[in-house]
Amino acid sequence: MRTILLAVFMAIFATSAFSQTLKPGDTLSITVLQDPKLDRTVVVDPLGEIAFPLAGHIRARGLTPLALENVLRAKLKPNYKDDALDVTVALANAPKDIPEEDLKPKIFITGEVLRPGPYVIRQPTRLMQAISLAGGLGPYAAKKRIQVRRRAPGGDETIFVFNYRAYEAGEDLEGNVALRAGDVIMVPERGFFD
Repeated sequence: MRTILLAVFMAIFATSAFSQTLKPGDTLSITVLQDPKLDRTVVVDPLGEIAFPLAGHIRARGLTPLALENVLRAKLKPNYKDDALDVTVALANAPKDIPEEDLKPKIFITGEVLRPGPYVIRQPTRLMQAISLAGGLGPYAAKKRIQVRRRAPGGDETIFVFNYRAYEAGEDLEGNVALRAGDVIMVPERGFFD
């Protein structure tokens, strides 16, 4: 009797785990039988995507692990001669293990600012406000070459170049772009001729 109850319980658990839809913060274990070098653990990012070699960025939010297996199989198939490409996606853990703070929308500021790092954005924020949050520009900042890098859901990256000196003079007001979650602000170090 115990064996039957255990088998029924395992079947229900396996069905519910496979039918669960993926969400940001979920950790997935992905295995490609034909190419063990691709085996890895990935986390669904705040945009609901994963990045996987040879497949690029893939929207995972809302898919079940089985549906994601099918998407990965279709994207990887052109790279392999074997028609029976075997891809397995397993949900390793859900975001309950990730602190709530890590799931909030963030921008990232790096380079020549006084306090580089990730910053949570709770309201519309512009580039100059973000630089201010990071304590302002450092003494060696290249003020004419500040970049905002934004990755689109399809994987394409857009780069906005901001000239802080022109903004100070009231000339480049358009460069003070509105930021989105995931944007990376790069303040490079000043070169010899900057």
